[in-house]
Amino acid sequence: MNRSYFRKETVFLLSSGIIFLFIIAGVLQPDLLDAAASAIHSGILDNFSWLYLISAFFFLIFVISIALSKYGTIRLGYDAERPQYTFFGWVAMLFAAGMGIGLLFWGVSEPLVHFLTPPPFLEPLSPESAAFAMRYAFFHWGVHPWAIYTVVSLSIAYFSFRRGMPALISSCFYPVLGDRIYGMPGKVVDILAVFATVFGTATSLGFGALQIHSGLTHLYGISSAISVTIGIIVVATAFFMASAILGIEKGVQVLSKINILLAIVLLIFILLLGSTPYILNVFSSALGGYINNVIDLSLQAYPFAGYEWSRDWTVFYWAWWISWSPFVGLFIARISRGRTIREFVMTVLTVPTLFTFIWFSIFGGSALYLELNTGVDLASVAGEDVSLALFVFFEHYPFAGVLSLLAILLLSIFFVTSADSATVVLGSLTAGGNLAVPMYKKAIWGFSLSAVAIILLMTGGLDALQKMAITAAFPFMIVMIILCYTLWIGVSQEEERVSE
Repeated sequence: MNRSYFRKETVFLLSSGIIFLFIIAGVLQPDLLDAAASAIHSGILDNFSWLYLISAFFFLIFVISIALSKYGTIRLGYDAERPQYTFFGWVAMLFAAGMGIGLLFWGVSEPLVHFLTPPPFLEPLSPESAAFAMRYAFFHWGVHPWAIYTVVSLSIAYFSFRRGMPALISSCFYPVLGDRIYGMPGKVVDILAVFATVFGTATSLGFGALQIHSGLTHLYGISSAISVTIGIIVVATAFFMASAILGIEKGVQVLSKINILLAIVLLIFILLLGSTPYILNVFSSALGGYINNVIDLSLQAYPFAGYEWSRDWTVFYWAWWISWSPFVGLFIARISRGRTIREFVMTVLTVPTLFTFIWFSIFGGSALYLELNTGVDLASVAGEDVSLALFVFFEHYPFAGVLSLLAILLLSIFFVTSADSATVVLGSLTAGGNLAVPMYKKAIWGFSLSAVAIILLMTGGLDALQKMAITAAFPFMIVMIILCYTLWIGVSQEEERVSE
């Protein structure tokens, strides 16, 4: 291997090599890998839980501030450019990439688990814990995750489309690094982005595979062995690799539109056949509780009672979103060219969030209604197996089998779109920001994502997925804090100032 080739492919060779070593360690020494990951995870949580909370809140304040500032009318591209995709196609793609699998996995389970096992200062299975459960479901899936995505996507879109730089995380550091972004400092930034993307995406793919498996086992009595989950990942890998080959316009956009329509059909069905007034009251009350308490929720670590709860839930979620942010950020940036900063930020913060709130109100609210008003015991199911709760929930509605199959189809498509998008992004990250990614790189990253998900499931299941998300996110959180500074410097250097 000559020196010029290594210099050109440094990010790809180093990042793929380290991921390969991780996979080999998981195959040969799974216990050692799990022990090392647990130690790092514990160290981060013990010392830096507070930083995750403050950082997520800061990212939200930052993106709103830049959108409402005089720089909000700056277009992400040339001044005369207009968006490439329709508004619906744009929103469908960013939503499918950013949330899909997680909503299906946690939509019923998270409110029920909070209801069953709230922090120690609340009585379990009480109306107070139910209100707490819905408020925190809104919080964990509200504007904070999209603010995290926006920091990365807006930075990339601005420096790439407005300044004509490569679509890389390292390009966003030009105001502080200058031409060193093309040297080792910039490559280190991109390697950190690759690590966060691989482990963040693998976490979601693991969630999706676990829930597809639970649904198939519940419906058809398929074996619950881990080998079946691995088989699901292998089959899904074949599909998302085919989608990656088709390309973004023919692959992700079409699947995203299909999935958003299927999700709306599922929502309407549960809304109409459930207790509709109850669900709407849940939506109104949870939204009010969220808005009134958003600052307290953002910074509340419960150090005097409930600290473990906060670490297990809020810190995990913020880490998960951060680990997803390089992938989602690059993907959203690619599909957002031509939009203004203000339009971009306000749409990304509000439209997917509103849909998410409706989703949790309908699924989580309906589950709590069954629990509180009909005597149905769903909470214990969620407490025992979060991936199964959705399918047990469907049993209390007409056409339960059809609903379960529809959910499995949604999960499968979300799996494909998320993995497909991540494969393309990883390929671009390790190809100097080029959109024309060689097929061998797509293949390597596609198989790497699936292999990492399999290794994590085999070494510790759901717990291992959550640990790795937190661990992988930590260094990239530091990168994101600096990104805010570099983006502000970048827009403030615009030659043509935007009037107040």
